Amino acid sequence: MGELKGKSALVTGGTRGIGRATALALADMGADVAINFFRSRESAKATAEEIQKRGVKALAVRANVGNSEQIPKMFEEVKGAFGKLDILVSNAALGHFGNVLDVNDKMWDVAMSTNAKALLYCSQEAVKMMPEGGRIVALTSLGSHRYIPGYAAIGVSKAAIETLVRYLAFELGSRKINVNAVSGGFIDTDSLKIFPSYDEIIRESTRRTPLGRVGTPEEVANVAAFLCTGRASWVSGQVIIVDGGYTLG
Repeated sequence: MGELKGKSALVTGGTRGIGRATALALADMGADVAINFFRSRESAKATAEEIQKRGVKALAVRANVGNSEQIPKMFEEVKGAFGKLDILVSNAALGHFGNVLDVNDKMWDVAMSTNAKALLYCSQEAVKMMPEGGRIVALTSLGSHRYIPGYAAIGVSKAAIETLVRYLAFELGSRKINVNAVSGGFIDTDSLKIFPSYDEIIRESTRRTPLGRVGTPEEVANVAAFLCTGRASWVSGQVIIVDGGYTLG
């Protein structure tokens, strides 16, 4: 489409699932895309090659976004490659499963650092090289406002992300930077497969979803990519739910 031709983007956790699908969607629209990874260099290499096949520039940057000390260097690498950053997609997520009475310091700190605090510090670095018209999109989930068994610490961190999006949107509005979140419903990804009750979740969510199935990473990525375009210029501070109607019941 070329709608984002000349734009540059960074997608954290961009080597699999929704992050990878978002990186490819942005590349399909003409953006140069940097993908952040932490563990799998091979997955990062493969995703970067897929991005380059779209005829745009690709960069794979290793950093643990849960460690705030590593974030500035990641953005230095992006600036060195692209010169600026028009789009930040904060997608990387991590957490340990457990009910609320089982949450300990480690479970809490991992979820809050990798999910919520990473959005804060990545946004602070991104705006240093983000021109007017920039876009920040955070990925969140239904666990921010609905009970999901064993999702306590992660769900709280997702709620923090959505609140932070509203604060960022207000304070960055004067810089003409739009900030939004996309909340995916039950999406069939490797992350969902980690749930102890994966099979039950698939059955129950399929039954309860009006569209009669779980979603795909691409369906969430398409909404995230839309929010990065000029067509979403009047959308800011919002949480867009992409769940096939699951939360209507």
